[in-house]
Amino acid sequence: MADLDQFREETRSWLEANCPPEMRQPVEDEGDVYWGGRNATFKNETQKAWFEACVAKGYTVPAWPKEYGGAGLEPAEAKVLREEMARIGARAPLSSFGIWMLGPALLHFGTEGQKQRFLNEIARGEIRWCQGYSEPGSGSDLVSLQTYGDDKGDHWVVDGQKIWTSYADEADWIFCLVRTDKTNKYQGITFMLFDMASQGVSTKPIKLISGSSPFCETFFDSVSVPKSYGEDIPAYVGQVNRGWDVAKYLLGHEREMISATGGVDRPTSLGAVTSRQGELDPVLRAEIAQFDVDALAFTAMSEKFLDEIKVGKAHPAQPNMMKYAGTELNKRRNELLMAAGGSRALEWESEETEGGKPARGWLRTKGNSIEGGTSEVMLNVIAKRILELPGA
Repeated sequence: MADLDQFREETRSWLEANCPPEMRQPVEDEGDVYWGGRNATFKNETQKAWFEACVAKGYTVPAWPKEYGGAGLEPAEAKVLREEMARIGARAPLSSFGIWMLGPALLHFGTEGQKQRFLNEIARGEIRWCQGYSEPGSGSDLVSLQTYGDDKGDHWVVDGQKIWTSYADEADWIFCLVRTDKTNKYQGITFMLFDMASQGVSTKPIKLISGSSPFCETFFDSVSVPKSYGEDIPAYVGQVNRGWDVAKYLLGHEREMISATGGVDRPTSLGAVTSRQGELDPVLRAEIAQFDVDALAFTAMSEKFLDEIKVGKAHPAQPNMMKYAGTELNKRRNELLMAAGGSRALEWESEETEGGKPARGWLRTKGNSIEGGTSEVMLNVIAKRILELPGA
Protein backbone atom coordinates (compact mmCIF):
# COMPACT_ATOMS: atom_id res chain seq x y z
CA MET A 1 0.00 0.00 0.00
CA ALA A 2 2.87 2.37 0.80
CA ASP A 3 4.36 1.72 -2.65
CA LEU A 4 0.99 2.44 -4.26
CA ASP A 5 0.64 5.69 -2.31
CA GLN A 6 4.10 6.69 -3.48
CA PHE A 7 3.16 5.84 -7.06
CA ARG A 8 0.06 8.03 -6.76
CA GLU A 9 2.16 10.97 -5.54
CA GLU A 10 4.65 10.46 -8.38
CA THR A 11 1.81 10.20 -10.89
CA ARG A 12 0.21 13.43 -9.66
CA SER A 13 3.55 15.23 -9.93
CA TRP A 14 4.14 13.89 -13.43
CA LEU A 15 0.66 14.88 -14.61
CA GLU A 16 1.03 18.37 -13.16
CA ALA A 17 4.33 18.77 -15.00
CA ASN A 18 3.31 17.22 -18.32
CA CYS A 19 -0.46 17.61 -18.90
CA PRO A 20 -1.11 21.13 -20.28
CA PRO A 21 -4.18 23.00 -18.96
CA GLU A 22 -5.73 22.85 -22.45
CA MET A 23 -5.58 19.06 -22.32
CA ARG A 24 -7.68 19.08 -19.14
CA GLN A 25 -10.72 20.60 -20.83
CA PRO A 26 -13.72 18.52 -21.98
CA VAL A 27 -13.55 17.28 -25.57
CA GLU A 28 -15.64 19.61 -27.71
CA ASP A 29 -15.16 18.33 -31.26
CA GLU A 30 -13.51 15.62 -33.33
CA GLY A 31 -10.29 17.64 -33.56
CA ASP A 32 -9.85 17.34 -29.80
CA VAL A 33 -9.40 13.58 -30.19
CA TYR A 34 -6.04 12.39 -31.53
CA TRP A 35 -6.26 9.07 -33.42
CA GLY A 36 -2.72 8.80 -34.77
CA GLY A 37 -1.89 7.09 -38.06
CA ARG A 38 0.35 7.80 -41.02
CA ASN A 39 -1.74 10.78 -42.16
CA ALA A 40 -2.52 12.20 -38.70
CA THR A 41 -2.09 15.86 -37.80
CA PHE A 42 -2.22 17.53 -34.41
CA LYS A 43 -4.83 20.19 -33.72
CA ASN A 44 -2.30 22.30 -31.85
CA GLU A 45 1.09 22.18 -30.13
CA THR A 46 -0.36 21.38 -26.70
CA GLN A 47 -2.08 18.26 -28.06
CA LYS A 48 1.24 17.22 -29.60
CA ALA A 49 3.19 17.90 -26.40
CA TRP A 50 0.76 15.85 -24.29
CA PHE A 51 0.85 12.95 -26.75
CA GLU A 52 4.64 12.92 -26.99
CA ALA A 53 5.04 13.06 -23.20
CA CYS A 54 2.73 10.05 -22.82
CA VAL A 55 4.49 8.08 -25.57
CA ALA A 56 7.85 8.63 -23.87
CA LYS A 57 6.39 7.48 -20.54
CA GLY A 58 4.49 4.52 -22.03
CA TYR A 59 1.19 6.07 -20.98
CA THR A 60 -0.67 5.66 -24.28
CA VAL A 61 -0.91 1.96 -23.26
CA PRO A 62 0.22 1.99 -19.61
CA ALA A 63 -0.64 -1.65 -18.82
CA TRP A 64 1.17 -3.08 -21.85
CA PRO A 65 4.70 -4.48 -21.36
CA LYS A 66 7.54 -2.02 -21.92
CA GLU A 67 8.93 -4.03 -24.83
CA TYR A 68 5.67 -3.34 -26.72
CA GLY A 69 5.55 0.40 -26.04
CA GLY A 70 3.73 0.39 -22.71
CA ALA A 71 4.74 1.37 -19.18
CA GLY A 72 4.47 -2.14 -17.76
CA LEU A 73 2.19 -0.98 -14.94
CA GLU A 74 0.62 -3.49 -12.60
CA PRO A 75 -3.23 -3.49 -12.59
CA ALA A 76 -3.38 -1.50 -9.34
CA GLU A 77 -0.95 1.09 -10.72
CA ALA A 78 -2.88 1.39 -13.99
CA LYS A 79 -6.03 1.98 -11.95
CA VAL A 80 -4.29 4.76 -9.99
CA LEU A 81 -3.22 6.39 -13.26
CA ARG A 82 -6.81 6.28 -14.57
CA GLU A 83 -8.07 7.81 -11.33
CA GLU A 84 -5.49 10.60 -11.35
CA MET A 85 -6.14 11.44 -15.00
CA ALA A 86 -9.89 11.53 -14.30
CA ARG A 87 -9.30 13.73 -11.26
CA ILE A 88 -7.81 16.52 -13.40
CA GLY A 89 -10.00 15.78 -16.43
CA ALA A 90 -7.01 14.82 -18.59
CA ARG A 91 -7.85 13.85 -22.14
CA ALA A 92 -6.71 10.50 -23.50
CA PRO A 93 -3.43 11.19 -25.33
CA LEU A 94 -4.34 8.70 -28.07
CA SER A 95 -7.62 7.10 -29.16
CA SER A 96 -7.23 3.90 -31.14
CA PHE A 97 -9.07 0.73 -32.08
CA GLY A 98 -5.59 -0.74 -31.97
CA ILE A 99 -5.44 0.01 -28.23
CA TRP A 100 -9.01 -0.95 -27.35
CA MET A 101 -9.52 -4.03 -29.54
CA LEU A 102 -6.68 -5.34 -31.70
CA GLY A 103 -3.97 -4.82 -29.08
CA PRO A 104 -5.52 -7.13 -26.45
CA ALA A 105 -6.09 -9.78 -29.14
CA LEU A 106 -2.45 -9.59 -30.25
CA LEU A 107 -1.23 -9.78 -26.68
CA HIS A 108 -3.26 -12.97 -26.25
CA PHE A 109 -2.97 -14.67 -29.67
CA GLY A 110 -0.17 -12.89 -31.55
CA THR A 111 3.29 -14.13 -32.40
CA GLU A 112 6.31 -12.37 -30.93
CA GLY A 113 7.01 -10.84 -34.34
CA GLN A 114 3.47 -9.45 -34.58
CA LYS A 115 3.69 -8.02 -31.08
CA GLN A 116 7.04 -6.35 -31.68
CA ARG A 117 5.87 -4.73 -34.89
CA PHE A 118 2.20 -3.90 -34.51
CA LEU A 119 1.94 -3.22 -30.77
CA ASN A 120 4.81 -0.75 -30.84
CA GLU A 121 3.34 0.99 -33.88
CA ILE A 122 -0.01 1.23 -32.08
CA ALA A 123 1.55 2.56 -28.86
CA ARG A 124 3.45 5.26 -30.77
CA GLY A 125 0.36 6.28 -32.76
CA GLU A 126 2.01 5.35 -36.05
CA ILE A 127 -0.79 3.15 -37.36
CA ARG A 128 -4.58 3.59 -37.32
CA TRP A 129 -6.77 0.50 -37.50
CA CYS A 130 -10.38 -0.17 -38.42
CA GLN A 131 -12.49 -3.27 -37.80
CA GLY A 132 -13.87 -5.45 -40.59
CA TYR A 133 -16.60 -7.50 -38.92
CA SER A 134 -20.22 -6.76 -39.87
CA GLU A 135 -21.55 -7.34 -43.38
CA PRO A 136 -24.88 -6.32 -45.00
CA GLY A 137 -26.29 -9.79 -44.30
CA SER A 138 -24.20 -10.65 -41.24
CA GLY A 139 -24.66 -8.39 -38.25
CA SER A 140 -25.94 -10.10 -35.13
CA ASP A 141 -25.34 -13.44 -36.90
CA LEU A 142 -21.75 -12.46 -37.62
CA VAL A 143 -20.55 -16.02 -38.15
CA SER A 144 -22.60 -16.16 -41.38
CA LEU A 145 -20.19 -13.68 -43.02
CA GLN A 146 -19.45 -14.22 -46.74
CA THR A 147 -16.34 -12.13 -47.47
CA TYR A 148 -14.10 -14.80 -48.97
CA GLY A 149 -10.35 -15.29 -49.22
CA ASP A 150 -9.31 -17.59 -52.07
CA ASP A 151 -6.05 -19.37 -51.19
CA LYS A 152 -3.40 -18.80 -53.88
CA GLY A 153 -0.49 -20.39 -52.07
CA ASP A 154 1.57 -17.48 -50.74
CA HIS A 155 -1.41 -15.09 -50.62
CA TRP A 156 -5.19 -14.85 -50.52
CA VAL A 157 -7.42 -12.99 -52.97
CA VAL A 158 -10.16 -11.39 -50.90
CA ASP A 159 -13.57 -10.41 -52.28
CA GLY A 160 -16.59 -9.13 -50.38
CA GLN A 161 -18.04 -6.25 -48.41
CA LYS A 162 -18.10 -4.99 -44.83
CA ILE A 163 -20.48 -2.41 -43.36
CA TRP A 164 -20.51 -0.05 -40.37
CA THR A 165 -16.70 0.02 -40.60
CA SER A 166 -15.91 2.94 -38.26
CA TYR A 167 -13.39 5.41 -39.74
CA ALA A 168 -12.50 3.04 -42.58
CA ASP A 169 -11.96 6.07 -44.81
CA GLU A 170 -9.25 7.33 -42.42
CA ALA A 171 -7.67 4.04 -41.33
CA ASP A 172 -4.26 2.73 -42.41
CA TRP A 173 -4.90 -1.00 -41.81
CA ILE A 174 -7.86 -3.26 -41.11
CA PHE A 175 -8.28 -6.32 -38.90
CA CYS A 176 -10.78 -8.31 -40.87
CA LEU A 177 -12.79 -11.53 -40.61
CA VAL A 178 -12.55 -13.44 -43.88
CA ARG A 179 -14.05 -16.82 -44.71
CA THR A 180 -11.32 -19.15 -45.93
CA ASP A 181 -13.25 -22.43 -45.78
CA LYS A 182 -16.82 -22.50 -47.10
CA THR A 183 -17.51 -25.98 -45.72
CA ASN A 184 -17.21 -25.08 -42.02
CA LYS A 185 -19.28 -22.21 -40.61
CA TYR A 186 -17.35 -21.66 -37.36
CA GLN A 187 -13.95 -23.18 -38.15
CA GLY A 188 -13.64 -21.62 -41.59
CA ILE A 189 -12.92 -17.97 -40.73
CA THR A 190 -9.47 -16.35 -40.65
CA PHE A 191 -8.61 -13.15 -38.74
CA MET A 192 -6.55 -11.20 -41.31
CA LEU A 193 -4.49 -8.02 -41.08
CA PHE A 194 -3.91 -5.95 -44.22
CA ASP A 195 -3.26 -2.45 -45.52
CA MET A 196 -6.25 -0.31 -46.50
CA ALA A 197 -4.12 1.17 -49.29
CA SER A 198 -4.06 -2.25 -50.99
CA GLN A 199 -5.33 -2.28 -54.57
CA GLY A 200 -9.01 -3.24 -54.65
CA VAL A 201 -9.97 -1.74 -51.25
CA SER A 202 -12.49 1.10 -51.36
CA THR A 203 -14.76 2.83 -48.85
CA LYS A 204 -17.99 4.82 -48.93
CA PRO A 205 -19.15 6.89 -45.90
CA ILE A 206 -22.61 6.21 -44.45
CA LYS A 207 -24.52 9.29 -43.34
CA LEU A 208 -26.63 8.81 -40.21
CA ILE A 209 -29.76 10.59 -39.01
CA SER A 210 -27.55 12.82 -36.84
CA GLY A 211 -26.13 14.38 -40.00
CA SER A 212 -22.69 12.83 -39.89
CA SER A 213 -21.11 9.49 -39.16
CA PRO A 214 -17.80 7.69 -38.66
CA PHE A 215 -19.29 4.63 -40.38
CA CYS A 216 -18.42 3.40 -43.86
CA GLU A 217 -19.18 0.64 -46.32
CA THR A 218 -15.93 -1.13 -47.22
CA PHE A 219 -15.48 -3.09 -50.45
CA PHE A 220 -12.87 -5.70 -51.36
CA ASP A 221 -12.44 -6.34 -55.09
CA SER A 222 -9.78 -9.04 -55.66
CA VAL A 223 -7.54 -7.71 -52.88
CA SER A 224 -4.23 -9.56 -52.67
CA VAL A 225 -3.33 -10.27 -49.02
CA PRO A 226 0.12 -11.83 -48.47
CA LYS A 227 0.29 -14.60 -45.89
CA SER A 228 3.32 -13.04 -44.20
CA TYR A 229 4.87 -9.61 -43.65
CA GLY A 230 8.24 -10.99 -42.58
CA GLU A 231 9.79 -13.48 -40.22
CA ASP A 232 7.29 -14.48 -37.53
CA ILE A 233 4.82 -11.81 -38.75
CA PRO A 234 1.94 -13.72 -40.35
CA ALA A 235 -0.86 -11.70 -41.94
CA TYR A 236 -3.37 -13.51 -39.73
CA VAL A 237 -3.82 -13.72 -35.95
CA GLY A 238 -4.07 -17.13 -34.30
CA GLN A 239 -4.54 -19.96 -36.79
CA VAL A 240 -5.89 -20.10 -40.32
CA ASN A 241 -9.60 -21.04 -40.19
CA ARG A 242 -9.68 -20.45 -36.41
CA GLY A 243 -10.26 -16.70 -36.54
CA TRP A 244 -13.61 -17.02 -34.78
CA ASP A 245 -11.72 -17.73 -31.54
CA VAL A 246 -9.86 -14.41 -31.91
CA ALA A 247 -13.03 -12.60 -33.00
CA LYS A 248 -14.96 -13.64 -29.88
CA TYR A 249 -12.09 -12.59 -27.61
CA LEU A 250 -11.86 -9.20 -29.31
CA LEU A 251 -15.63 -8.63 -29.11
CA GLY A 252 -15.38 -8.74 -25.32
CA HIS A 253 -12.93 -5.82 -25.38
CA GLU A 254 -15.04 -3.93 -27.93
CA ARG A 255 -18.09 -4.20 -25.69
CA GLU A 256 -16.09 -2.96 -22.70
CA MET A 257 -15.04 0.04 -24.82
CA ILE A 258 -18.62 0.82 -25.88
CA SER A 259 -19.87 0.35 -22.31
CA ALA A 260 -17.67 3.27 -21.22
CA THR A 261 -20.17 5.62 -22.91
CA GLY A 262 -22.35 5.00 -19.84
CA GLY A 263 -20.31 7.48 -17.88
CA VAL A 264 -17.41 5.57 -16.40
CA ASP A 265 -14.90 8.07 -17.84
CA ARG A 266 -16.92 11.27 -17.39
CA PRO A 267 -15.34 13.58 -14.79
CA THR A 268 -18.42 15.83 -14.56
CA SER A 269 -21.80 14.68 -13.27
CA LEU A 270 -24.92 15.22 -15.35
CA GLY A 271 -26.31 17.33 -12.51
CA ALA A 272 -23.37 19.72 -12.79
CA VAL A 273 -23.78 19.93 -16.58
CA THR A 274 -27.54 20.58 -16.51
CA SER A 275 -27.26 23.12 -13.66
CA ARG A 276 -25.97 25.55 -16.29
CA GLN A 277 -29.37 25.40 -17.99
CA GLY A 278 -30.99 27.41 -15.20
CA GLU A 279 -33.99 26.44 -13.07
CA LEU A 280 -35.28 22.96 -13.86
CA ASP A 281 -38.53 21.18 -13.06
CA PRO A 282 -38.23 19.30 -9.71
CA VAL A 283 -39.26 16.01 -11.30
CA LEU A 284 -36.57 16.42 -13.96
CA ARG A 285 -34.00 17.29 -11.28
CA ALA A 286 -34.89 14.08 -9.46
CA GLU A 287 -34.46 12.04 -12.65
CA ILE A 288 -31.05 13.64 -13.24
CA ALA A 289 -30.00 12.89 -9.66
CA GLN A 290 -31.10 9.27 -10.07
CA PHE A 291 -29.09 9.06 -13.28
CA ASP A 292 -25.93 10.29 -11.52
CA VAL A 293 -26.41 7.67 -8.80
CA ASP A 294 -26.85 4.96 -11.44
CA ALA A 295 -23.79 6.20 -13.35
CA LEU A 296 -21.68 5.97 -10.19
CA ALA A 297 -22.97 2.44 -9.57
CA PHE A 298 -22.10 1.54 -13.16
CA THR A 299 -18.58 2.93 -12.66
CA ALA A 300 -18.14 0.77 -9.55
CA MET A 301 -19.45 -2.26 -11.44
CA SER A 302 -17.06 -1.58 -14.32
CA GLU A 303 -14.06 -1.32 -12.00
CA LYS A 304 -15.04 -4.61 -10.37
CA PHE A 305 -15.42 -6.34 -13.73
CA LEU A 306 -12.08 -5.01 -14.98
CA ASP A 307 -10.34 -6.22 -11.83
CA GLU A 308 -11.92 -9.66 -12.29
CA ILE A 309 -10.86 -9.79 -15.94
CA LYS A 310 -7.25 -9.00 -15.02
CA VAL A 311 -7.05 -11.88 -12.55
CA GLY A 312 -8.95 -14.32 -14.76
CA LYS A 313 -12.07 -14.54 -12.60
CA ALA A 314 -14.51 -12.78 -14.91
CA HIS A 315 -17.60 -14.49 -16.28
CA PRO A 316 -17.29 -14.75 -20.10
CA ALA A 317 -20.62 -12.92 -20.54
CA GLN A 318 -19.76 -9.95 -18.31
CA PRO A 319 -18.75 -7.74 -21.28
CA ASN A 320 -22.27 -8.27 -22.70
CA MET A 321 -23.75 -7.07 -19.42
CA MET A 322 -21.45 -4.03 -19.33
CA LYS A 323 -22.18 -3.19 -22.95
CA TYR A 324 -25.95 -3.32 -22.45
CA ALA A 325 -25.92 -1.30 -19.22
CA GLY A 326 -23.46 1.27 -20.57
CA THR A 327 -25.31 1.96 -23.80
CA GLU A 328 -28.67 2.23 -22.05
CA LEU A 329 -27.16 4.71 -19.59
CA ASN A 330 -25.72 6.81 -22.41
CA LYS A 331 -29.09 6.94 -24.15
CA ARG A 332 -30.70 7.99 -20.87
CA ARG A 333 -28.07 10.68 -20.36
CA ASN A 334 -28.77 12.26 -23.72
CA GLU A 335 -32.54 12.06 -23.23
CA LEU A 336 -32.13 14.03 -19.99
CA LEU A 337 -29.80 16.55 -21.64
CA MET A 338 -32.45 17.14 -24.29
CA ALA A 339 -35.15 17.55 -21.64
CA ALA A 340 -33.03 20.00 -19.65
CA GLY A 341 -32.18 21.99 -22.77
CA GLY A 342 -35.83 22.64 -23.68
CA SER A 343 -36.61 24.06 -27.10
CA ARG A 344 -33.00 25.26 -27.48
CA ALA A 345 -31.83 21.63 -27.52
CA LEU A 346 -33.95 21.02 -30.63
CA GLU A 347 -32.00 23.61 -32.63
CA TRP A 348 -30.03 22.12 -35.54
CA GLU A 349 -27.62 24.63 -37.08
CA SER A 350 -26.90 27.75 -34.98
CA GLU A 351 -23.55 28.78 -33.50
CA GLU A 352 -25.22 28.97 -30.09
CA THR A 353 -25.67 25.19 -30.03
CA GLU A 354 -22.46 24.51 -31.98
CA GLY A 355 -24.36 23.26 -34.99
CA GLY A 356 -27.07 21.45 -33.08
CA LYS A 357 -24.66 19.47 -30.91
CA PRO A 358 -27.28 18.38 -28.29
CA ALA A 359 -29.79 17.13 -30.86
CA ARG A 360 -27.20 15.46 -33.06
CA GLY A 361 -25.60 13.77 -30.05
CA TRP A 362 -29.01 12.52 -28.88
CA LEU A 363 -29.77 11.06 -32.31
CA ARG A 364 -26.31 9.46 -32.49
CA THR A 365 -26.88 7.52 -29.24
CA LYS A 366 -29.71 5.59 -30.89
CA GLY A 367 -27.02 3.58 -32.65
CA ASN A 368 -25.40 2.57 -29.34
CA SER A 369 -27.90 -0.24 -28.91
CA ILE A 370 -27.00 -1.66 -32.33
CA GLU A 371 -23.21 -1.30 -32.70
CA GLY A 372 -21.00 -3.88 -31.05
CA GLY A 373 -23.94 -6.26 -30.68
CA THR A 374 -27.62 -5.30 -30.46
CA SER A 375 -29.29 -4.88 -27.07
CA GLU A 376 -31.62 -7.76 -27.89
CA VAL A 377 -28.67 -10.10 -28.49
CA MET A 378 -26.94 -8.85 -25.34
CA LEU A 379 -30.07 -9.56 -23.28
CA ASN A 380 -30.35 -13.04 -24.77
CA VAL A 381 -26.73 -13.79 -23.83
CA ILE A 382 -27.24 -12.43 -20.30
CA ALA A 383 -30.41 -14.52 -19.87
CA LYS A 384 -28.74 -17.69 -21.11
CA ARG A 385 -25.18 -17.41 -19.80
CA ILE A 386 -25.52 -15.42 -16.54
CA LEU A 387 -29.12 -15.99 -15.36
CA GLU A 388 -29.14 -19.51 -16.84
CA LEU A 389 -32.76 -19.18 -17.93
CA PRO A 390 -34.22 -21.93 -20.14
CA GLY A 391 -34.51 -21.31 -23.86
CA ALA A 392 -37.84 -20.66 -25.56
